[in-house]
Amino acid sequence: MTVETQNRGRSETAAPVAPAIELIGVSKSFGPVQANKDISMTVARGAIHGIVGENGAGKSTLMSILYGFYKADAGVIKINGIETEITDSHAAIAAGIGMVHQHFMLVEPFTVLENVIMGAEDGPLLRPSLAKARKVLTQLAKEYELEVDPDAIVGDLSVGFQQRVEILKALYREADILILDEPTGVLTPAEADHLFRILENLKAQGKTIVLITHKLREIMAVTDTVSVMRRGEMTATVKTADTSPSELADLMVGRHVLLEVDKQPANPGEVFLEVKNLSAIDHQGVEKLKNISFNLRAGEILGVAGVAGNGQSDLLEILGGISPATNGEVLVKGDPIDLSRKASAAHRRDRGIGHVPEDRHQRGLVMAFQTWENTPFGYHNRPQFRKPMGLANQKAMLDDAKAKIEKFDIRPTSPFLPASSYSGGNQQKIVIAREIDANPDILLVGQPTRGVDIGAIEFIHKQIIGLRDAGKAVLLVSVELDEILALSDRIIVMFDGTIQGERRPDETNEQELGMLMAGMNPEEAQ
Repeated sequence: MTVETQNRGRSETAAPVAPAIELIGVSKSFGPVQANKDISMTVARGAIHGIVGENGAGKSTLMSILYGFYKADAGVIKINGIETEITDSHAAIAAGIGMVHQHFMLVEPFTVLENVIMGAEDGPLLRPSLAKARKVLTQLAKEYELEVDPDAIVGDLSVGFQQRVEILKALYREADILILDEPTGVLTPAEADHLFRILENLKAQGKTIVLITHKLREIMAVTDTVSVMRRGEMTATVKTADTSPSELADLMVGRHVLLEVDKQPANPGEVFLEVKNLSAIDHQGVEKLKNISFNLRAGEILGVAGVAGNGQSDLLEILGGISPATNGEVLVKGDPIDLSRKASAAHRRDRGIGHVPEDRHQRGLVMAFQTWENTPFGYHNRPQFRKPMGLANQKAMLDDAKAKIEKFDIRPTSPFLPASSYSGGNQQKIVIAREIDANPDILLVGQPTRGVDIGAIEFIHKQIIGLRDAGKAVLLVSVELDEILALSDRIIVMFDGTIQGERRPDETNEQELGMLMAGMNPEEAQ
């Protein structure tokens, strides 16, 4: 054997495996805002790589560049060691990249098969494409635990199965790299656990997973490596086994963050809110609430757990005066409130009910209005905000906004910025400030930390607990089970418009609550 042959043999044996993804000096600006600044990141082939960061840290922009939604202003992208120009999503798919979006990109009236082949048809005739897809889906289902009826209508599937369809779409297009954006946001704990098994199966088959999530517990459970972003820059990449949730939180925010909710035992008082046999049928004749009954006392937080779409939103809107009820009764401090179409949110505020809506953009803010215009909404007719002859007292509103900005740590601190200029966390603080500062007897809170970064979560939790400790009653609706368990003094679980059960946080766990959320009886399941 010649020296050349020996050297070639050694070099072939020692040749390193190229990373699945390598980003070098990637930057992206939107006008004066630099979303990504000189980002470099390496994702090993066949690994599950997490990306965490606060709102506005640049995570979604970076992944949108990788999937071809945006084009980087500068930088290099390498896929499997080869420099690759990703001009659009077709180029990303051609490079073996698939993306499962937080909000699914599915056509609900179509079948699973039709959704899978859409945009990847083999020709003008659908029948051959459908036959091919059926065969491939059967194989993928066995290989990755992605069983789903190919002939099912997507709109009839649970969110967990819809997510499987999104993953199948990517695999059908032969993706070797999968990007998942907040994949467990609408899943039950059992569905989330199944998703993680799917990801492990994909990893075992050599697929590369990039997981964007704000849930540090999930990062610790399923990833091999995690990258942390802050203010458009990559601040750290560490092996998951060598870090902790606390360290990741500190890296994300740039200061120490208290992850555990610090609260004393509740001291419940009189019943502030009593709900009796509440039912609601929407304009399409669908029964949203079915004889709901519960009570809420002063000085306690009652958590409402459940997968989105099981009646929690309808309950909040009825109690908040936005929607009417069909039957039932609601008492505030023993006196009934109007549940007809004549009721209003203003009427509820007059009865001492504050409301932090689930969708701050649609219900909580006028995005084009400035902060000082948003902070008095719903309370703008109160005497402190009116001049003689009924005119608005703009100076009082401006002074009030400045006080709220300081008290609730809203950033930037200018009352003249439109709501659209703030991060999600600071938008939520504007709504929280308005409702809590009005000193309601009962606060309805819907998804208080949805889309909120970890530093703002800590602050919002403290405000909610402070209201409870001041003797107020809080009804908390959240799809985040860890939030429900951490904040609540009692928990009710909703499924299909009914209350499946009531638990105390110290006497239950996520598994039991997850079964109730899925309509199962934990005792019978055991």
